[in-house]
Amino acid sequence: MNEFDRKTRIRNYKNTAIPAGVYRVRNTALGKSLVGASVNLPGMLNRQRFQLQGNSHPDGELQRDWNEFGAGVFVFDVLDRLEPKDDPAYDPTDDLDELVEMWREKLVASGEVLYPYSQRKT
Repeated sequence: MNEFDRKTRIRNYKNTAIPAGVYRVRNTALGKSLVGASVNLPGMLNRQRFQLQGNSHPDGELQRDWNEFGAGVFVFDVLDRLEPKDDPAYDPTDDLDELVEMWREKLVASGEVLYPYSQRKT
C-alpha cells in the first residue's frame, strides 16, 4: 500500500460515524439479559465482553452466570441503532435513554428477565 492509499484509509476511518444505540448481552441458558445504551456500540460490546472475561463486570449476578455457564451461552447483539444527526451539537443522551427504556419494557413484556445492572440509568 502506498502512502496516498494509507492516508486515504486513515481519513475515511476517522470520518466514519460510530454507531450509537441499544445493546444486549443475553444468557441463552437462562433467558436473562443485560440491556444498555451507548454512543459507541462496538466499543461497549467489546467492553462488556472484556469485563466478563476478566471477572470484573459490575453486575455481580451476570458475572456469576458467566463464570458458571461459560462464554458459549452468551450472545452479544445490537437491538437498535440511533440514526446519526448532521448537527455537530446534537447530544444523543436523551434519545438513547428513551430508546433503551422502550427496549427494556418490550423485553420484560415478552417474558425476558433483566439483570440488575440493566435497571441503571444509562
